Order: sequence, then C-alpha cells, then structure tokens
Amino acid sequence: MEKSGVFKIVLIFAVLHPALASFKRLEDKTKCPVVKPIRNFDLQQMLGEWYVIEYYASSEEAISYKCMRADFTMSALESVNMNFTYSFTDDPINEQLIGNITWTIPNPVEPAHWTHSEDTYEGVYNTYILDSDYLSWALLLHCAEKSKVPRYLSSFIMSREPVLGVNVISYLRDKLPRYDIDLTYMFDMSQDDCNSTISDLPPGVLLNRPLVGSRRHPMKHRH
Repeated sequence: MEKSGVFKIVLIFAVLHPALASFKRLEDKTKCPVVKPIRNFDLQQMLGEWYVIEYYASSEEAISYKCMRADFTMSALESVNMNFTYSFTDDPINEQLIGNITWTIPNPVEPAHWTHSEDTYEGVYNTYILDSDYLSWALLLHCAEKSKVPRYLSSFIMSREPVLGVNVISYLRDKLPRYDIDLTYMFDMSQDDCNSTISDLPPGVLLNRPLVGSRRHPMKHRH
C-alpha cells in the first residue's frame, strides 16, 4: 500500500476516533442488571421494621404512594418474608393497605440475593440488598424479567426511622445509576399523617373516591 493510502486511513480513523470512543454497547432492557452480592451480609441484622424513604419504579413517572413501611421476617432457613403497609396519595380517607411478598434465597452463600416466582407472572422477581448498615439505613433493588418485554426495576431507600440524613440519601442514590435507574424518578416517600383517616368528608368526595383496593400495589409490575 502506498504511503498516501496509509495516510488517508490514519486520517479517517483520527476523525472517527472521538465517535468510536463514545460508542457504548446498547444495554438489554429485557434483562436484570448484573449485581455483585454484598460480602459478609448478615441477613439476621436486616430483619425487622423499616420506613421507605425514597421509591423508584421503572413503570411510573410520578409517585402514587405514601406511608410505605416494611417488616422483614424469616419463616424458614432459606425464606424471607416482607409484610408492608402503604396508602395512595390521592385517597381522601388515607386508607392503610397491606401487602406481602415471600422470597427464597437461591444460594445460601449469597444471602443478599432473593428470588420470587409470581403466580401471575411468567418470570423471576429478583431482590438484592445493595447496601446496609443494618442499624439505620438500607438500599434495595428489585428486578423482574420476562423474555421479549422490558424488565421491571424498582428500588427502595429505607431507614429505621421516618427520616434519613441528606448525606446518607445522597450516598445511597449515587449507587443506583449503575443499575440503569434514572434518579429523576426516584421520589420522596412521605411518612407524615400516616395514621390519620378523614371521616367527615362530603358525600360527593367519598362517592368519587378511587377504588384503592383494586389498584396495583407497589411491589407489582405492569407488562
């Protein structure tokens, strides 16, 4: 090859190099992200009651819930149960709803990874404890996947108390973008007036009240 031809190839590569450097492989949105399990995770210390401080779900562009709280227990050696309460932000009587979900621990060596097969869903619901100090804060990632449809991602920033320090929240939020979570849609979860029920509302308000019992609870996905 003549020197002029080599020069042209080098010149073309130099022009394209910035574009090539910025090119990234498109992520498969049907698959859950790869999560490295926490080392030396102590599941027993994770058990007990938690407040959800911030909430994310890939299917939602605005938060629908408030007063979300979770209680983790173990009913068996390789089984984790979560009972949770919540209410809808647009419910005028602030009805407290109850839900639960049970996971299995597929690998005892990795107790920070749980799986759940839902009866109404042809796939696996993965839950990962991304980080926790057990005493005050924890970060959870949930991911459900099914072939040929977008995965469902959700995440909880949790606290043992109704509030959590701004610095801790920032520290935990910084861990989420690597799992393709858009922090724009990571919403604050109000923990105010969680026990109040308004009983003296006008009949018209009660008549037009959303049927909250039939609505999707925060651990369900839409496909």
